[in-house]
Amino acid sequence: MKVMSRSKLAQEKIKNIEAGFSAFAETEEVSSLIRKELARMNLVVIEEETELGSWFIPEKRA
Repeated sequence: MKVMSRSKLAQEKIKNIEAGFSAFAETEEVSSLIRKELARMNLVVIEEETELGSWFIPEKRA
């Protein structure tokens, strides 16, 4: 079984968000890493928290 680092996983999800796609994080740790990086990059997203994790949905650019 291949193990992936949480920070690398978060970075891959950030790339998806930058490309205009939604991303899902199952753990609070990965969600927190995504939030910090989004804030640093000034990317605006809608975050939907569920019992299973968090969705990060990029806002449409005008």
